[in-house]
Amino acid sequence: MKPIRKAVFPVAGLGTRFLPATKAMPKEMLPVVDKPLIQYAAEEAVAAGVTELIFVTGRNKRAIEDHFDSMPELEAELEAKNKEEQLRAIRGILPSHVNCVYIRQPAPLGLGHAVLCAAPVVGNEPFAVLLADDLIDADVPVTRQLVQVAHSCGGSVLGIQNVERRETNKYGIISGNQINEETWRLDAMVEKPAPEEAPSTQAVVGRYVLEPEIFEYLRQTGKGAGGEIQLTDGIAAMLRDRPVFGYQYAGTRYDCGNKQGFFSATLALGQKYHGFSI
Repeated sequence: MKPIRKAVFPVAGLGTRFLPATKAMPKEMLPVVDKPLIQYAAEEAVAAGVTELIFVTGRNKRAIEDHFDSMPELEAELEAKNKEEQLRAIRGILPSHVNCVYIRQPAPLGLGHAVLCAAPVVGNEPFAVLLADDLIDADVPVTRQLVQVAHSCGGSVLGIQNVERRETNKYGIISGNQINEETWRLDAMVEKPAPEEAPSTQAVVGRYVLEPEIFEYLRQTGKGAGGEIQLTDGIAAMLRDRPVFGYQYAGTRYDCGNKQGFFSATLALGQKYHGFSI
């Protein structure tokens, strides 16, 4: 597999579960302690060797673009006031060798459609997909873990975790053969199956390393669950022809797409990295 230098961030969602906070602010810009969700995801991608960040955006998402842009007037103000720590923080949001690209998703047609929107920029290269809602705290960044597995196994890799059977209807669920303690070779995927119909309790979470062939399968994929083009359906079609693996990553995931998970992430990261106590 070629080096993985590009990462796609689908960030066009409306964030309705956090209204009214997200009425005018993208949910990806909600801060966990002192950094917005999207910055945690971007830093994870960069730590995996990614040099091009591709944001698939929608209306009212300009704040994401502004966050990763320079702001000379703020830098000048901080420099004049000798606020060196804050100055380093905003200058260090992204390394200078990392580029950002912004693509507009014209309509909310699903995660698979959002990924497909990035095809012209990704081209014929393998790439990562990161969902900012899933904040994963790990000693080795999860995207780096998946990249390593992709190179060693020679195929697409999905981040997976074991969930309670009663929760299978919230996830894409895999079936396949277990290669070792952490790795599965997939033979099927099902989007949000009922607990009694789920082929396993191994759930796909918001981290993927995908071969560029996925774009052709997504073009051929019709609307699935929720009337949207599901990335899960495209991967399910691809794995009939190409190797796809699931990797049970090492790390702690916080589902920041809901208020409970967001609160848990803020509490845990505040205590672990900032020494906060309650």
